Amino acid sequence: MRERLSRFSAVLLVLPLLAGCFASGGTPEDSAGGDGSRLRVALAFPPAERLSPYGADATILSRLGVTEGLTALDANGAAVPALASSWRQDGARAWVFTLRDAVFQDGTEVTASAVAASLARATEAEPAPAALSGVTLDARAQGADRVRITTRQPDPVLPLRLTSPSLAVLAPGAYGDEGHVDPVGTATGPFVLTKLSGSASATLDRHDDYWGGRAQASGIDVRFIADGTARAAALRTGEVDIAEAVPVAQAASLDADVRRETATARTTSLLLNARSGPFKDPALRAAARAAVDTAALADGVYEGYADAGAGIYGPAVTWAEGKRRTPDGETRAADADGTAITLATYDNRPELPEVAQVLKQQLERAGFRVTLEVREYSRIESDALDGEFDAFVLARNTLVDTGDPVAVLASDFTCDGGYNLASLCEKGVDQAVARAEAVSESGARQDAAMAAEAEILATDAVVPLVHQRIITGVGASVQGVLLDPYERTLVGTGTRR
Repeated sequence: MRERLSRFSAVLLVLPLLAGCFASGGTPEDSAGGDGSRLRVALAFPPAERLSPYGADATILSRLGVTEGLTALDANGAAVPALASSWRQDGARAWVFTLRDAVFQDGTEVTASAVAASLARATEAEPAPAALSGVTLDARAQGADRVRITTRQPDPVLPLRLTSPSLAVLAPGAYGDEGHVDPVGTATGPFVLTKLSGSASATLDRHDDYWGGRAQASGIDVRFIADGTARAAALRTGEVDIAEAVPVAQAASLDADVRRETATARTTSLLLNARSGPFKDPALRAAARAAVDTAALADGVYEGYADAGAGIYGPAVTWAEGKRRTPDGETRAADADGTAITLATYDNRPELPEVAQVLKQQLERAGFRVTLEVREYSRIESDALDGEFDAFVLARNTLVDTGDPVAVLASDFTCDGGYNLASLCEKGVDQAVARAEAVSESGARQDAAMAAEAEILATDAVVPLVHQRIITGVGASVQGVLLDPYERTLVGTGTRR
């Protein structure tokens, strides 16, 4: 069953990966007994929710090798074993996962009951993790080493869904009252989070009992540096070994041997508030869409490190281009006539404020009056989710939550979506996404996903701007950095200097 699922998933999510694009983290034999130096890492996004796995912080934990789920994504987008060594489907709505021998970082054993309890807590989180948007699941232990997961409706991509960083498995001791989750020393990955110093830094040590073998680095010292120029400078001066999300403007300042470019499934979009404010009017949304020149953004702001926006899925999702549909019934644009709007974004991804500034100029030429607001992500996310802005510029990896292209549509553009920054709630969109969720055969699921994309784009609530390539700064002495199109990994057992 696992082999059949892997073939299905690989066809579903084929990405253009070169041999060196998804670096090996090393084998247990490679890393056994490693006593290497500590790694120094600069990350762009400070924790927004004290590293809770249920929100945006989940990818911080996975990128640092702290957390794992039952399954993981390989370089081809297929579900592969992680804490689960194997799985099989049992009927239309149930799957049984067999666990490998592993221990939590607090020394307790990874058991079926602990895994089931961890997944149950994820289903109770508010707001729901994006990976569970539109999905209801029930996890039960079957003996000591098997977990049976049943979904309310058939879910043909459940093993892919369980790769989500937000569905990481934590020890019973991680869960407190009132939904509080503490990942410090309670996960299963090769590195143990031992200390979080607010939004400034974090300390990680090696998990010596990791099931995949001891990591070659003895630990990780993390600095959260929201300013992209400062991240690049820290790498140049030797203060850090790895710096993520190097600004395009800083790329030329780095030597070629420390500059790594990775094609990703990340799309930067303009999201228009379809629930309240001026953009509740579809004709004004159409006016905003017509005002945007995406080529100017790709060539100007991103200096060629991006492609002009084609849709929700970009060129890295290779099957999408041949299946893309033209949205039906393009809405006639209204005259902006001095309509006042608030455009917001965040500065953790350094190109976004410049993108927003260019968009401001384009929209003002179309007759809008634009007020621009820029904050650090952790200080703007809640307001964005609450629909406080008329327009929002977001850089979003469309496959980061589940690896399934339909899942991002459910979480970001349906009435009940947990990450619906456009506040979109259209019957036709919900129906199209539901149809896609019900399809299991790979080609037909792709077709259904593209039909739903066309339905969403027809609302003009989302305007795809560019499809981005990420630049990571890696010190010349550093080996084994994990660079993947889903942006879920960065360090692993084989990462060392």
